Amino acid sequence: MNGQGIVRSYTGARRHPWVLGKLGDWVMPFGPYTPVQLVVLGGGALLLIETFAWWSWAGPVPVVVWLASVWAVRGAQIAGQNPFTALLGAVAVMTRHPAGRIGGRVARDRRPSPWGGRFVIEPAPVPAPVLASVPAGAGQEVVVAGVRAAGSGLDRLLAGAGRAAP
Repeated sequence: MNGQGIVRSYTGARRHPWVLGKLGDWVMPFGPYTPVQLVVLGGGALLLIETFAWWSWAGPVPVVVWLASVWAVRGAQIAGQNPFTALLGAVAVMTRHPAGRIGGRVARDRRPSPWGGRFVIEPAPVPAPVLASVPAGAGQEVVVAGVRAAGSGLDRLLAGAGRAAP
C-alpha cells in the first residue's frame, strides 16, 4: 500500500433517519412515518376522540380525512425545511432581541453622555470692497473691485472680468 487511507462518508439521513417504522420487534403498519406524520396521527386521533359528539353525525368522513392528512404530510416542507425545523426557526426569530446581537451579546445603544463639545457658528466678516485699480508691475498684487490678483497679466485680466484665479 502506498500510504493512502480509505475514507467513507455517510449522510446524516443514513446515520440518523427521520422516520420511524419499527419499535423493537413491532413493525408499524403502512410505515415508516416521518415525525410530522406522527404528530398529525397523534394530534388528529386526540382531536377526533375529544370532539366525537360534534362529528359523529358525519360517519366515517372525518376519520378518512384524518388518515388522508397523515398521508398528505409525508413529504411536507416549508421553504425546503422540515416543518419542525421551520417552526423552530420561526420561534427563534420571534424571541430574539430586536436590536440583534454583536459577538453573542445583545446589541445596545450607548448611554447618552452629558459631556460634549460645543461650537459657535458666527457669520464671516464681510470685506469692504475696494473699487480703485492700481496698475502693478510683475510680482505685485492687483486689487480690482475687491478681488485680489497676482501681478501677472492673466491674473489681472481675470480679476478685471470679475473672476479671480485660485
